[in-house]
Amino acid sequence: MTELGGFQDRVARVDLSDGSVAYESIDDEDAKKYIGARGLGVKYVFEQGPDVDPLGPENLLAFMNGPLSGTQVTMSGRIAVCTKSPLTGTVTDSHQGGWSGARLKWSGFDGLLFEGQADDPVYAVVEDGEVELRDASHLWGKGIHETRETIEEEVDGSYGKNLSTMAIGPGGENEVKYACIINEDDRASGRGGTGCVMGSKNLKAVVVKSTTDMPKPADPETFREGHQQAMKAIQESDVTAPNEGGLSMYGTNVLMNIAEEMDGLPTKNGRYTSTESMRETESVDVDAERVSGENVRENILVDEPTCHSCPVACKKEVEVQAMHKGEEMNVRMESYEYESAYALGPNSGHTERDAIALMIDRCNDMGVDTIEVGNMMAMAMEMSEEGKLEDVGELDWGDSETMIDLIERIAHREDDLADLLAEGPRRVADRKEAHDNSLAVKGQTIAAYDPRCMKGMGIGYATSNRGACHLRAYTPAAEILGIPEKVDPYEWEGKGELTAQFQDLHAISDSFDICKFNAFAEGIEEYVTQYNGMTGRDVTEDELMKAGERVYNLERYYNNLNGFDGSDDSLPERFLEDGIPGQGASEGEYCELEEMKAEYYEHRGWVDGVVPDEKLEDLEIEVGPGTGVSSEGGAAAPSDD
Repeated sequence: MTELGGFQDRVARVDLSDGSVAYESIDDEDAKKYIGARGLGVKYVFEQGPDVDPLGPENLLAFMNGPLSGTQVTMSGRIAVCTKSPLTGTVTDSHQGGWSGARLKWSGFDGLLFEGQADDPVYAVVEDGEVELRDASHLWGKGIHETRETIEEEVDGSYGKNLSTMAIGPGGENEVKYACIINEDDRASGRGGTGCVMGSKNLKAVVVKSTTDMPKPADPETFREGHQQAMKAIQESDVTAPNEGGLSMYGTNVLMNIAEEMDGLPTKNGRYTSTESMRETESVDVDAERVSGENVRENILVDEPTCHSCPVACKKEVEVQAMHKGEEMNVRMESYEYESAYALGPNSGHTERDAIALMIDRCNDMGVDTIEVGNMMAMAMEMSEEGKLEDVGELDWGDSETMIDLIERIAHREDDLADLLAEGPRRVADRKEAHDNSLAVKGQTIAAYDPRCMKGMGIGYATSNRGACHLRAYTPAAEILGIPEKVDPYEWEGKGELTAQFQDLHAISDSFDICKFNAFAEGIEEYVTQYNGMTGRDVTEDELMKAGERVYNLERYYNNLNGFDGSDDSLPERFLEDGIPGQGASEGEYCELEEMKAEYYEHRGWVDGVVPDEKLEDLEIEVGPGTGVSSEGGAAAPSDD
């Protein structure tokens, strides 16, 4: 057990095969070494063994909060979902905001571990330190929105006060490889296929009813000092200060115009790096400004809700009336996000603002990752142009009418094209000899930053443990925003070390679990003081950074045991060979990946992407008896199953 502050010291282990629930404490040493949330969740997944089938009963699905979740710490409403990904075959963790993480803590838990497979659909109700499984047969087939409304009627609670639901839609039920888990309508554990794993277990939803108070800090004076310092930093940052023109005013979509202006917005499946380049080359009517945060705020914004303990309020709730197939549709949804807008808009060859809102809402209701859906459709558009999809159905560039309907078709696997796209980029590329059309790394597609003009994103995508990801190491903080200091986005030297440092720092914040937007204002100093104050520990900055490094190396070692090595730390060829079709400073740029990998591996102490035994020993990562794996183990690379 652990006596550290910030923990409830209670985890439920739910065997869905027989419906049993066992309760266990958190090992004190694990809590100190892996912090919580992402770190502890990955440790639980690691102990299950690396060679499990992602969609089999032995795969673990861990819902975890951290020692700072649900506290007074700003932006501490996050929750991590950790598992082995059916999309990539790697370990993955996917986080969602809102209130579910805080409410899980307030209900008396640090985590929920689901294993096995239920014979019939069930949902879990969490309350007062207990977990109960209930029949969900009547919910199977329903979208996220209707599921939430139905559960609200069945469970004695009130949304917005003490009740949260984390649910899957038809996408998860039908095992779309990039299905996600949605809470409170529109917050997503979006990447890696966590909803697909949940669907394979016949688990429709996790409902959390909170009844207890938030945890109190073990060292109130130290915590108060750290909290005041953190609040001051947030209020003084140009990016996070409330109502100062950054995230607070425009949400994540504040980046749309910025990325466009610096020629860093992947457009038309990454053929271009801005809509301007596409417009000038092809004489088509596209303009990123139409889907920017500024445009959204001026024209369709209706509310600005917040997550737990958040002064920034980056969510931008919108309402649109859009025509679809001759019918006027009214949609109100929680947030018009940058990554979603990029994938479903410019990268798919159009900039129709209201159509994108309809697509985001439909993705949320179906429970599928907006980034992966948009990029899969862009991949299909390029494949159609090259005649590679003639046998299953085709998709034209910028065909928003068809895209809106195709989202639901994918979630239900309704036809040959939808069924194919539901399998994700790696399987589509393998089956259709279309690797040149894929923007994926380790089976997961890139986000809204072109690695030819943001070189840190290049090495970040390549070395991310969960497949291409902007959140493992958010180097645009330095390359675009100058945080903690400005670096040249076109320069590759130094980006390997910078990326590793960002990866370790974000492993810490994900394990706390707090929003990454904290890092636009706070740093390791504020993290240490708040963590020490809450838990009662007295760790140094170096010790906390080593914990982040330990988490990242444990994930990498898990992947190594699944057959991944340096050859998988790659990028799509168009980023390595094709110079940017643009003008100015970015023209002709490509990503110097091999040079950055060498620098990165040297800093990490890895050998061709593999964690050596001496590194495991240095970081006190235990292998062998009791972990389900050995340092001499290994497993085959992910199959096409």
